[in-house]
Amino acid sequence: MRVLILFLLFTLSWACTPSTPLPDLYAEAWIHGSPDCSSNTDPLIQVLQYDQDTWILRQNKCTNYEAPFMFLFFGKDRALLMDTGATEGQDSFPLYETVKKIMLARSKASASLPLVVAHTHKHGDHYAADGQFKGKSNVDLVGLEVEDVQAFFGINNWPNEPVDFDLGGRNLTIIPIPGHQAASIAVYDPATQILLTGDSFYPGRLYVGDWPAFRQSIKRLVDFTGTQEISYILGNHIEMSQTPGQDYPMGTTYQPQELALPLNTSDLDVLAKALEELGDSPQKAVYDRFIIYPVDW
Repeated sequence: MRVLILFLLFTLSWACTPSTPLPDLYAEAWIHGSPDCSSNTDPLIQVLQYDQDTWILRQNKCTNYEAPFMFLFFGKDRALLMDTGATEGQDSFPLYETVKKIMLARSKASASLPLVVAHTHKHGDHYAADGQFKGKSNVDLVGLEVEDVQAFFGINNWPNEPVDFDLGGRNLTIIPIPGHQAASIAVYDPATQILLTGDSFYPGRLYVGDWPAFRQSIKRLVDFTGTQEISYILGNHIEMSQTPGQDYPMGTTYQPQELALPLNTSDLDVLAKALEELGDSPQKAVYDRFIIYPVDW
């Protein structure tokens, strides 16, 4: 019933025109869990239509504390879903059905578009629901290893070569950014000027698995953003509170004062400068809107 009600709300909310103002993602109120998850009545998946061709989804924190975000882009020839969340089962996390309903409600043509399902990186809270898409008609599920990502997007010089990925009249840029995880990528959409950075850069704990690779990846992102217009930098989680430098502990299922999702190029510059100052010495460092957090080093 919750999914049906949510779908009806989606349908009503899509009665918009191209002149409708874009949502302010700094002010957007995301579902953020409950003190008692047994009484949580939030949708299993929150869906925000950013514009006619772009959707942002967030998983309910009471189904998984990670509460990852997912992103759905439409072109004329195909659609792209980035990430599949932190829960396998469709009963508690109906991602495939939600995406198909979005496609159907958007237009009849959208309902028959091929769907590419890719990932910002290979961590379980970003590909758990892959099984819901596996074997479905008109779905191309990109593998999780570096070699899979290279082959699908045609990246010959990993990680130094950004490549274009055309959805049909909507040309995205795929940017390799290993360091958090070996297969990490960023995605830039010139149409919205949104840059997706996965778990490499978001308002939270930036877990760094490969320190040299991470430093180089952030430098490449700074260089890239210096040549592009950027409206928002969007990662996949919110772990920071509205109190500067204070994060919610791992496992938190209620974040009533969480920070806004977007970061900006000034925040990215702060990270790049911090990494430059730290040099070859990995260490935890706390900043207002994120925390550098080396792991397994």
